[in-house]
Amino acid sequence: MSKPERSQEPGRRRDASASPARDGWPPPGSWTPRAGGARVRRAPPSGTGARRVRVRAWSAAGRDRLAAERAELATLEQGIRFRTIFLILMGTILAIAASNVLTGAVGLFRETAARPLTAAEQARYIKDDIARRWQVWSTDLVFPEELQYIGLGRAQQYARRVGLAPETPCRSGTDASTGSVLAQYGCRTLLRATYVDQTSTFVITVGIAVLRDEETRIAATAQLPVDDRVGVRPVAFPGTASELFGAAQRQRNAWIPVGPYVVFSTAGYSDGRTRQSISPEEILHSELWPAAQAVAGRIARALGDEPNAVPQCTQGNVC
Repeated sequence: MSKPERSQEPGRRRDASASPARDGWPPPGSWTPRAGGARVRRAPPSGTGARRVRVRAWSAAGRDRLAAERAELATLEQGIRFRTIFLILMGTILAIAASNVLTGAVGLFRETAARPLTAAEQARYIKDDIARRWQVWSTDLVFPEELQYIGLGRAQQYARRVGLAPETPCRSGTDASTGSVLAQYGCRTLLRATYVDQTSTFVITVGIAVLRDEETRIAATAQLPVDDRVGVRPVAFPGTASELFGAAQRQRNAWIPVGPYVVFSTAGYSDGRTRQSISPEEILHSELWPAAQAVAGRIARALGDEPNAVPQCTQGNVC
């Protein structure tokens, strides 16, 4: 049996380019080996049978959804930042408020806790107590019904209150030169009462001018006229030994400063004698003026005396 003859062309190989690529292999643009070791670049297929790569475009709905998601994420991040800032601010405010409350509570505890009064606080207490007396004291404390004093020859004498005048403005109850000064420094009111001695010979009207405080009173008294003919106006009460006591019957006038008060006094005779009818020597050496000074002095001392009990602590006398 004869054998088929082999090809007489040794090494001849099928040209890979002779047969079409199957199923897209080798891919277009790849290198194809040929005889002799040469390689040929395969051209991309053309014609209706070639495969084409298509890029799928995004729909408008997809783009809108992505934009919405990004906007929502940005809004969420901004909200988180704002919330963080808000929490920091609120924490700071609460911390400051808590510190203020704590400081106030400590201060209130220290202020309300009993402690010894300082010398300045005690002095203020005394000044305030004196300044309130014309309001809080009874009439009998301000103008006692009876006042004892030492007369000539060291004899024990007393004066009796015969009447109380209604409260009046300072300008109305004093002479013009005196009243203008008191009004200039804000005099609040004028209290007056009339006394007679135990023999009903001397008549004395005492007036208390109330100023705002001691400093104002000091300034006012520095401007008062130095004239014993002017001062407080006398007050007469019908049916008493003072009923003939008027401005013309005044023999002398004076005043005593104490605390926020100016205690005025004026004196005359109950029989109606005028100043002009009395010789200057008798005016200076009679018993009338010492009696008037003693009565006014007693009233002034009572108004200006320190209180009997000055608190030692902020809450009574126990610290």
